[in-house]
Amino acid sequence: MDPFKRRQLGGTDVMLPQIGFGAAPLGELFTKVSDADAEATLKSAWDAGVRYYDTAPWYGRGQSEHRVGRFLYKQDRNELILSTKVGRILRAPIQKPDQFDTGFWSGGLHFDHYFDYSYDGVMRAYEDSLQRLGMNRIDTLVIHDLDWWHRGSEPMVQAGFAQLANGGFRALADLKAAGRIRAIGAGINELGLIPRFLELFDMDFFLLALRYTLGEQETLTKELPLCVERKVGIIIGGVFSSGLYATGPVPGAKYNYFEPTPEILEKARRIAEVCQRHNVPLPAAALQFPLHHPAVTSVIPGAFKPEQVTTNLDYVRLDIPGDLWAELKHEGLIRADAPTP
Repeated sequence: MDPFKRRQLGGTDVMLPQIGFGAAPLGELFTKVSDADAEATLKSAWDAGVRYYDTAPWYGRGQSEHRVGRFLYKQDRNELILSTKVGRILRAPIQKPDQFDTGFWSGGLHFDHYFDYSYDGVMRAYEDSLQRLGMNRIDTLVIHDLDWWHRGSEPMVQAGFAQLANGGFRALADLKAAGRIRAIGAGINELGLIPRFLELFDMDFFLLALRYTLGEQETLTKELPLCVERKVGIIIGGVFSSGLYATGPVPGAKYNYFEPTPEILEKARRIAEVCQRHNVPLPAAALQFPLHHPAVTSVIPGAFKPEQVTTNLDYVRLDIPGDLWAELKHEGLIRADAPTP
């Protein structure tokens, strides 16, 4: 595959390369990352030809946006496609700022946050991101983490959707109409939310994380066919399922942010064995697999070291024999209806 071949994002005028750069690791998701390593990683991506970058205020509580912005503002803005997210507002801690706990992040900046999907909340999040990025426009804007996992309960999810319906989505539409963004998306981590968004809003795309990978394809039943029918684009995040399909079933490997069960480890082991029989690295199969679906425009693997960027590009370029996909289907390791060559 050509990693930089452009595909149309849904029905928009945005043409994305098949591979982009996911900047969550630069917010120190699982590993501390120095400023020097972050800069070197971004330089490696740019020098290799990567022109699509995705970040968010939540990634390292502002750190990822600062790092991405410090590098990209020096590049030709017309060459790159930049994506960030709305839904959280960052603010200084109210109590004991000198004892701040970064929580989910192994590092990152010492800012608290609150959720806000209202008109004013979306507009403030957008403007705050411009400041952190050092940019005066963003290409694609994503509604972030409006799901049960992050909001904690169905009533909180309902409240977020109500904020969007009562003004937040109008803010996104106003930004798009004014040419300040080019496409409206939503980040999806859980089943059942894509139909819910499409019932209420005119979405351009979804950033689907963890739910269409070598490890799981339940979205083939309803979500992805609905996107094809509506001409809504899909960008794949978490293509390695948080690490298991990058490293294989080794000690410490994470699956969808958590410790994998024995059954999940066994499935990954069997998939890795099939890949080995066909002389294909497991992460190469993981990167290429979702790109065969007609709704999928791009995959955005993360990186925090320069060699990770170049290795991912090599994996996308690797010629994978059709027999590998056939064997995975024959063994029941990926769904029989998953689009493959």
